Amino acid sequence: MVDQIAIGLCGVTAVYLSQDARAERRRYACLFGLAGQPFWLYATWKAQQWGIFGLSFLYAFSWARGFFAHWVRRVP
Repeated sequence: MVDQIAIGLCGVTAVYLSQDARAERRRYACLFGLAGQPFWLYATWKAQQWGIFGLSFLYAFSWARGFFAHWVRRVP
């Protein structure tokens, strides 16, 4: 139950922020996206949904790209 709530809150927040017109808010989308990934991995592992489990790693990689672009190698 907690994993489903976290997936919903993190996922909706990440998508909402990724569509914001202000770049300073868009950069936070990857943080919420990454925060939700452990819950995705746990929930899909527990339910033995191996396809979605594998996709979760691709989503995590994609959110990590945003993290490095907006927070690690930030260009002013």
